[in-house]
Amino acid sequence: MTKSPGTAYDLSPAKSFARPVGRGRGQLVVAEPTALGPLDGDRILVRPAPGQLAQIGDGQWEERLPRLVQARLVQSFENAKRLGVGRPSDKITTDFALLTDLRVFEVSAVDGTAQVEIAAKIVNERSGRIVAARVLRAAVPASAMQGPEAVAAINAAFEQVATELVLWVSRIV
Repeated sequence: MTKSPGTAYDLSPAKSFARPVGRGRGQLVVAEPTALGPLDGDRILVRPAPGQLAQIGDGQWEERLPRLVQARLVQSFENAKRLGVGRPSDKITTDFALLTDLRVFEVSAVDGTAQVEIAAKIVNERSGRIVAARVLRAAVPASAMQGPEAVAAINAAFEQVATELVLWVSRIV
């Protein structure tokens, strides 16, 4: 008997921006984020104790997490309506590249929060130089460590990071 893959969950892009987003001067390509081991798959992670990682019950991301985050970051920039944005596969001529690294993307039983941490670099495509770099973090209370409530908390943390990322990049690019 084959085990069912369980419920597939999605992330939401940033949709509303309380502060005005600066008018971008260029086009941006959003590369697929890098991620180590557990984050480079479709597993939804929970930290039951310091130094331990486990998978949330029978749920999973609907796509590999780096690819899903890339898609939702592109949508976040599109929702902000300030920059020409795409993926490397779109074959657009770009001025800047956004390189990101997924560091934390989990719900933590240690402190009852969902946490997202993404390191970001803006690279000038012509010179190859890093224009700016920053680590963005969000932690939101999680009412549960499993199921839809845990995923909703992770999603809320991701939306905070995505909003902050769009605002930051839009001020620089």
